[in-house]
Amino acid sequence: MKIEQKTIPSGLESIIEDVNNHFNNESSIKELFRNCFLNTYQTTLRKKVDGTTFVITGDIPAMWLRDSTAQIRPYLMAASKDSEVASFIKGVILRQFDYILQDPYANAFNEEANSNGHQTDGTTMAPIVWERKYEVDSLCYPIQLAYLYWKETGDDSIISDPFYRVLDVILSTWKVEQNHEQQSLYRFTRKDVRISDTLIRNGKGSETAWTGMTWSGFRPSDDACLYGYLIPANMFAVVVLEYAAEMCRYGKEERLAKESAALSEEIRTGIEKYGTIRHPIYGRVYVYETDGFGRYHIMDDANVPSLLAAPYLGYCSFDDQTHQNTRKLILSRDNPYYYEGDAAAGIGSPHTPDHYIWHIGLAVQGMTAVAKQEKERILNYFLTTDGNEGYMHEGFHADNPGLFTRNWFAWANSMFSEFVLSMAGKAVRDSPLNKELNR
Repeated sequence: MKIEQKTIPSGLESIIEDVNNHFNNESSIKELFRNCFLNTYQTTLRKKVDGTTFVITGDIPAMWLRDSTAQIRPYLMAASKDSEVASFIKGVILRQFDYILQDPYANAFNEEANSNGHQTDGTTMAPIVWERKYEVDSLCYPIQLAYLYWKETGDDSIISDPFYRVLDVILSTWKVEQNHEQQSLYRFTRKDVRISDTLIRNGKGSETAWTGMTWSGFRPSDDACLYGYLIPANMFAVVVLEYAAEMCRYGKEERLAKESAALSEEIRTGIEKYGTIRHPIYGRVYVYETDGFGRYHIMDDANVPSLLAAPYLGYCSFDDQTHQNTRKLILSRDNPYYYEGDAAAGIGSPHTPDHYIWHIGLAVQGMTAVAKQEKERILNYFLTTDGNEGYMHEGFHADNPGLFTRNWFAWANSMFSEFVLSMAGKAVRDSPLNKELNR
């Protein structure tokens, strides 16, 4: 990766100093945190002349709506005191809004309309789009970022016509996808690839019935859903629709406020009715995916939104019984993507090879853990699984951290940073994690 020699904003340096003071005698934590915390700022941000900010993921030169939000999320903690930080975060939000208005079904975009990316996919591509895998979470993250930015900075200029237009598009999209089978025109196919990179039934995906939830073609891993109702993504939608309703009430946009609140409740009802089962060992648990016909998939994936991340996202409390039951299941071998090895134990993904644990999954496990002992164990995993690179990765082999995927993956670095900050008692203002830390 190319690290630009930028002057670090004082707000970010202040956060680093706070972490250094908390981990006073632990130089390995301090060094690793500084590397990872600054990685997004030093390697992925590009301020544009129009005031927006383009954010690459790291080793892929495109901007994902999901990744770009998660990459800069820890910087929100500095936004209220540092105008430079607030400016580039607001720039990310405005660019995300523009992208959604151009295509709400796309998950990743080019810096310019240059036709880079997957232009040969069987879907309605445009030169500005890098990839058009429709993922519910891609529309959740920008709402989350706008809400948390508003709460952190008090800058209510973000609650204006562009936000309302974007929200209107998102609401329309999610309502259409509540009845994907009859109403949706979205299709996606990709030739000569593994099955997880394309949708069956000529691009329509597996058949679904009405549940009140909204359909997703792909998971936050960018892998195809087995069944169209992805429970973690719908949980995230419930939360951000509540955020949107609050923002609209503040801006006196009553129609969108009512529509957002109503859709949030409709999706939540669907989750609780169709997205849970009574497990013979763990009791009532959430499933990962379902189709409304009674078929479901029991697993969890390290990418966020995940079932493990439900309280981190704000769908339920950290000690909610159904979540705790689900947590026990997915942190066991009853989750096919939970791995145990000589170096670590944690959640991986079908997106990467067998027995590869994800640093993102470890961060979520640490931030949703109730027991201090579990948090300390996760912190030690981070310190011993960086592959001697000084940065986090996508996945690493559970027995040998020197074997890893993606040595430049900014999302993982930011999630590690947020976990370390939580260990120091710091979290984004008005986030569920902040409320839990201050409970």
